[in-house]
This record gives sequence, C-alpha cells and structure tokens, in this order.
Amino acid sequence: MFNQTSKYILAIGLLGAGMAITSCKETWLKPEPLSFYEPDLTFKDLGGLKATLVACERNLRMEWYGDAMPMITESIFSDIAVEGTTDKSGPAQNLNLLITPDAQLNHIDYNRIGWYWLEGYKGIKYANTAISRIDLPTYKNEQEKNELLGAAYFHRAARYYRLTQQFGDVPLILSEINGPKLDFQTTKREVILKKMKEDLEFAEQWVPAVTDKGTVNKGSVSHLLTKVNLALGLFDDAIKSATNVIDGGTHKLMTARFGATANDASRNVIWDLHRPQNKAIAANTEGLMLVIDRLNIEGNVEGGMLIMRNAVPFWFNNINTPNGNRGTIDTYGIEIDQVVKFGRGIGRLRPTDYSQNQIWDDKNDLRHAPGNWTRMEDILYNNPAIKDKDSFYGKNLQLKNAEGVVLTIDTIRCWFDWPNYKLFIEDPTRVQPQGGNSDWYVFRLAETYLLRAEAYAWKGDMAKAADDVNTVRARANCAPLAAGKINIGTILDERARELYFEEPRKTELTRIAYIFAQTGKPAPNGKTYSLDKFSDDNYFYDRVMEKNDFYNKGVKTRHADEYTMSPYHVLWPVPQSAIDGNTQARINQNKGYSGYEKNVPPLTELPK
Repeated sequence: MFNQTSKYILAIGLLGAGMAITSCKETWLKPEPLSFYEPDLTFKDLGGLKATLVACERNLRMEWYGDAMPMITESIFSDIAVEGTTDKSGPAQNLNLLITPDAQLNHIDYNRIGWYWLEGYKGIKYANTAISRIDLPTYKNEQEKNELLGAAYFHRAARYYRLTQQFGDVPLILSEINGPKLDFQTTKREVILKKMKEDLEFAEQWVPAVTDKGTVNKGSVSHLLTKVNLALGLFDDAIKSATNVIDGGTHKLMTARFGATANDASRNVIWDLHRPQNKAIAANTEGLMLVIDRLNIEGNVEGGMLIMRNAVPFWFNNINTPNGNRGTIDTYGIEIDQVVKFGRGIGRLRPTDYSQNQIWDDKNDLRHAPGNWTRMEDILYNNPAIKDKDSFYGKNLQLKNAEGVVLTIDTIRCWFDWPNYKLFIEDPTRVQPQGGNSDWYVFRLAETYLLRAEAYAWKGDMAKAADDVNTVRARANCAPLAAGKINIGTILDERARELYFEEPRKTELTRIAYIFAQTGKPAPNGKTYSLDKFSDDNYFYDRVMEKNDFYNKGVKTRHADEYTMSPYHVLWPVPQSAIDGNTQARINQNKGYSGYEKNVPPLTELPK
C-alpha cells in the first residue's frame, strides 16, 4: 500500500537521486504538476520530516537481513568467526589478497565492506535531512521538536560511531547536501566522536524513555553514548551514561520465563529472550533498540533474515556414515525430517573453536545448554536411501570412524556447532527453512552491563567490573567470576558468549584496540600500543591471532584459498570509488592499502 509515509520516503530518495543524473532532455526537466516535489513544502509537514526517521530505521535494519548479510563481514574480521564458503574463490578468506580499495567490496559472494560505507552515509543523509530542516514544521511545543531532533542525532551518531571504528578518519557531513559536491575532506576520528557525544547528550535530555518498538528511546541513546564515551577514553562519562540505562527504571534484564514460549518446559529464559515473537512485546524490558521485520507487513525484507542459510553448517551434504554412505540430506517430509528442525544452512558464517568451545567456562551456562546450542553430534543420519542397508541410519553423527578417518571432506563448511537459540527463525514461506522474518536486537541491556564493566575495568575497578559481568552471567545460570579474573579479555569473552551475531564484533574490537593505543595501558597479553603505529601493531590483530584458529595458521579451503590477515586490517579500506569520485579534494586512505601515500592532513576542527 502506497500510504502518506511511503510518499515522504520516496521524496527523501529523490533528494539523492537527482544528484546522480548527468544529462537529460529538456522536456524531461518540465515539472509535472501532479508529481512535482518541493522539499521545503514536503518537510514543512511534520509527517514528512518524521519520514526521514523511518528511512533511517529501514537503513539500520538491513545489516542483519538478506543473503550474506553485512553482519557476516563484521564477524569474520574478528576472533569469533571466518568466512566458511569453500566451493569457490572470492569470499573474504585471504584478506591480504582480497581486501583492497579497488576490489569488489559490496557483493554477497565477496564481502560487504562497501555496504557499510555506502549505507552508513545514506543513513547520515536521511538524518541530516531532518536535522537541517528541523525548523520548518510547526510543533505543539519544544518537546515535540527536540524529540525528533534527538532521534535524528541518534541515527547520525550511530552511523558515525560505526564508520569511525571501521574506517577510522572519515568525511564528516553535518548538514543536508542539495547538489553535487566533489570536495569532501577527511576529518579526524576524535573530532567526529566529540561532536557525536555532544549531539547524544542533547538527545538524552529530550528523547522519551518509552517509545514505539523499533524507534529511538532514551535507553538506546544512553547506550550509544556509552560506546562513544568509551571510544573517546572518557571512562567516568561511560559509567554515567551506562548507569542512566541500568538504573533508569525502564529497562531490566529478563530473568524469568516470559512470552509465547514461557510454558514450554523444555526451554529456558534464554530461549524466550531470542524468540521472534517475544523480542518486541511490552513484557520484554531488555531490548533497548530493535529493528522490526515481520511477515506480511508493509516494508518487510523480502525473504527475511536468511540467518539459518548463512550461519548454520552445510550439515546435509558431504557427510558420510562410518560405512561410507551419504548420511544426511535436506529433503522435507521424510521420516527423519531435520531441515525443519535446523534449517537449510550453507555455512557462510563459520564460528571459530574459540567461540564454539574455548569461551564456555561453566557447564551450567544456559546459553550453551543442549537445545539452545546445537552440536553436530545432535544431528542424525537421516538419508532414507540407507535405511535398510546401513546400521548407522537414525544414529547420531560422528566426525571420525573407528580408524580415525574424518567422515566429511569439508570440516570448515560442514562441521561446526552453533547457537540454535539465536539462529532458529521460523520460515513459513519455505519447505526448506532458511530463516524468515524476525525482529532483531540492535542494543540490549545485557550489553549495557558489559559496557559499564569495561569502563570500570579501564579505570582499574575490577570489583565493580566483576559485579556487572556477573549480573549477566547470573541470568545465564553461570558461577560468578572473581574480580581477580576480570580484564578486558575476559569481558570480550563474555561479550562473545552473550552477543553472538548481535554485536558488530570487528567494530568493538577496533574500538578497544584504539583505547589501548590511546591510553598506553598494558593489554591482557602484556603488550602496550601506541596510536602512531596503530596500523602496524595493535590489540585487534593480536587478539584475533590469539583466538582465531584460521588466520595465519596455514588453513586452506578446498580451493586452496588460505586464510590470512594483517595488522592493518584493524581498519578497512576506503572504497576507491569514493576517493576517485571526490575530484576537488582528498578523502584519505588507511595505512596498508594502495593510495595511503597520497594522504593529506585530516581536518582537526568541525567543518564550517
């Protein structure tokens, strides 16, 4: 249905579309009275300006949706996962070879680095439209105006927080651009973050504590402000903004069974927390910021999340029984129908041994309990063709036979465990489920506790850091950690346990690497770092090398593509197309990539 909001969103899109037109016939330039679009008239209406926030929300959502969703790229540039596609060359495995400024940086068969650049600046464009035209509508009062302005500030700050951890110094755009502009300049990361902090502190005063699900509320603003405060090394400020969320009275951790699955005695609160039908209900007080996507509602993502397709192993192929027969298939409706239970995965997102095994330090952890966490040995040999001729039919999979021979030709793609409670999304439109439409958490209160724990740890207050970590662990039925066991590394471990495929792992690792370089504090590995050598020697790289069992270990795919990474991958390359199209000024490239030698000093003040 093409409603009033849809009309406004189309108008916003036309703002940018006109900039791409290079030539046209004079007749095409004549306005048609029934379709003529005037921004000053459109955005003079409050509904028109609010539509810019709907565009921001849509833009935010796409990070978790579709095939080879961008969040996979965030995950594989980290300690928790690698790109698992092994039937072709091109996916981001040999990062030293494939991650260059002029490579394919925005394609599902390669990586989605370029998506973050393009969509980040689209989100900034939508937010800037609201910010620049905030005085056009007539408001009931100052509160109504500043609520809208604060929400726009949040969306702009959210994009710049991510861009400054993904790419470092980037162009700062603080107002709406209404025509061609070819003279963007790179601005220092710290300058950008300080401006975002200022904007978020304004938003924190005005945005309501309770809003419609999927829209900006006070908790989400304070949570993002905490990340910005940490990125700036302002640890007391980070504690204050995190405490505003934790003690604000609106958001509480979910510790008791709730929602549509509460009466299923075979499940637990962790399962309830991550059910699609429970994420956005009023009873769920843990979600701070969500993206909303439902089947059969206007604006949903066609095909849904496809999360089971991308993040569940290729369990139905290349796995034999100990007798040498094909053991598993993904056929729907057979005697042992496992495709409905587990989904039709192709193993793009391949977790490391660190995230599958090493981090699980408590056997009672509900997040890793049977049913919530699925192990390959939970799957049965289900191929009907072997029912009467292979004694292993109906029995649990095993990796090796009695002689120790591995029973799959591809342990990278076909054999790994996964968090079923996160990834199982009903998919009623497909007989072979791949992960349908679902709301998803952007920010959740459990992360707020872990951010405050991190701030305390940076200050050396390990007792309070332990209190916050243990609050999250208690909900998962884990034993508490002693204060003497807490450091930035153990907090990262807890983040990996709690926030798999929710947090942008590469972003957060780079942020922490920056803090070690800014402060000179010793890292858990005993090293110290500095900003002047950031792309050559950093905690991000050392952490990934310590925990990720693929990169630089000589591991190769079936196509002989080797997993490699270098210290300069702490920052991604700025797409060459962005640099080349900016013909009247210089957008800088990051060290380690071609073009870095042409850099000019970045701006150190806000643009006039």
